[in-house]
Amino acid sequence: MSDNVTLTIDDLSVAVPEGVTIWGAAKKLGINIPTLCHHFDLKPYSACRVCLVEVEGARALLASCSTPVAPGMVVRTNTPKVREARRLVVELLLANHPHDCFTCPRNQSCELQALALEMGVREVRFEQAKPTWDIDDTSPSLNRDPNKCILCGRCVRFCSEIQSCDVYTFANRGYSSIVTTAFGKSLGDVRCVLCGQCSVVCPVGAITVKDHTEAVMAAIYDPSKIVIAQTAPATRVALGEMFGLPPGSIVTGKMVAALKRLGFDRVMDTNFTADVTIMEEATEFLHRLESGQGMPMITSCSPGWINFMEMFYPEMVEHHSTCKSPQQIFGALVKTYYAERETIKPDKIVSVSIMPCTAKKFECQRPEMSASGYQDVDYVLTTRELGLLLKSSGIDLNNLQPEPYDPIMGQGTGAGTIFGNTGGVMEAALRTAYEVVTKKTLPNLEFDVVRGMAGIREAEIDLEGTKIKVAIAHGLSKARQVLESIKAGNPNGWHFIEIMACPGGCVAGGGQPITRDINYRAKRVKGLYEDDRNLPLRKSHENPEVQTLYREYLQEPCGHLSHKLLHTSFTNAHERFHK
Repeated sequence: MSDNVTLTIDDLSVAVPEGVTIWGAAKKLGINIPTLCHHFDLKPYSACRVCLVEVEGARALLASCSTPVAPGMVVRTNTPKVREARRLVVELLLANHPHDCFTCPRNQSCELQALALEMGVREVRFEQAKPTWDIDDTSPSLNRDPNKCILCGRCVRFCSEIQSCDVYTFANRGYSSIVTTAFGKSLGDVRCVLCGQCSVVCPVGAITVKDHTEAVMAAIYDPSKIVIAQTAPATRVALGEMFGLPPGSIVTGKMVAALKRLGFDRVMDTNFTADVTIMEEATEFLHRLESGQGMPMITSCSPGWINFMEMFYPEMVEHHSTCKSPQQIFGALVKTYYAERETIKPDKIVSVSIMPCTAKKFECQRPEMSASGYQDVDYVLTTRELGLLLKSSGIDLNNLQPEPYDPIMGQGTGAGTIFGNTGGVMEAALRTAYEVVTKKTLPNLEFDVVRGMAGIREAEIDLEGTKIKVAIAHGLSKARQVLESIKAGNPNGWHFIEIMACPGGCVAGGGQPITRDINYRAKRVKGLYEDDRNLPLRKSHENPEVQTLYREYLQEPCGHLSHKLLHTSFTNAHERFHK
């Protein structure tokens, strides 16, 4: 017996599974019902009332995002009554919204702005009724402007449902209603992990990323400085979206060319230091596996996850790899190894990373991230910041010819590329660990058992008789489940665990282009795996530039110098930042 429900929407018949909402059924027919509170990652909420529709037999208009379909239901999505109700809702929202669209960071990517245009709102007939709130710029990564908040609740729900951090909440009632933090504290004074997902799901400009483009351009125009960029793996399959390309489009060479057009003196690949990370972490894991100390070992290149661990689970620090993230390893090496090779004074180098992540802006400021004797990474630009900077500089990515990365720290492997998606760090480490343990060439580089988008994945890997159990988690609510299992005695017997703060990994970081494409994560991940397959080298330990680094400088993985430059310790980032 079929569980499908047949209904009619705008005179079109459609059959959908029981439990699907009217909004979802309309989507199947290609009918777009506008909404501001609904988001494909979140449970229906019915806060904005923009998605109202007429249903035959109903006494009032219904919210399509939360009303389940029923057999024989007849729905109208575009009647005069519906259109007037939606327009009224948008007008009321605009009445309490600042009219500073031209200077807003979300200009032309604001969902409220787009709806007003689509619905033909040409005037606002109502006066502002709500109070004016102070802007909160206390976070190292994010800015909050409560005056622009439309009370859709997306940030509240994402932070609670997906990230389990519960930073945001609703306060007050009526015209004084506001989304705020606990006890009305500043964002910089609460346990925010800085993942930036709230800025991605916010439909307007109420939560935005701190912009460092002017500081970077000032460094570029300073003739006394050598400005060096590193580009993270996930940026190469997302930057193109800022220029109209579909998610997952690989634009590596064009991105390099664009950065050189901007005036960067050197452009290098974070894949190089992702490969270095694997050399260090694979060695560290094998040492731990042999000694039994600090097991299971947790790996990650996500500073949002590190913040989460330090704030919520500081007892897990002993389980975490001491290896720094690829961003910070690059920063340490560019002002030591590279500076020596190129005979450049380290204080003349300005190290800039292009990252998909908002938490990276905090990570580079951590006091221990100065192994070079200077701040290892000076500035972090997100993918969105870079896209906007290129546009403001008159650089069209689509019209550029691809250019190669600069040498010494510019060559990366496919193993480094897949760092950008969930399971990628684990797979990269396994490629190297297998060959180190077995002394044999890996017959198949694709570890399909660790791939996929399930929130928690488990697998057992046989390294020619040495069996290791691995787990991969992405999204902090899933990370919490893994950590609680470890606290309960690790009943699954895991040896090696990868955790990423953002669902999907870095491809969906808080600094990536904002999209309403429900499949954007999978498309970006597909692009990274394609890039991995197409690269001439796909195992970190086969990277010739990495081999030169160890032969001429570091000597060996997890050796004295690499521990000094490439490893760190973890405590409580929140308390330290706010001392």
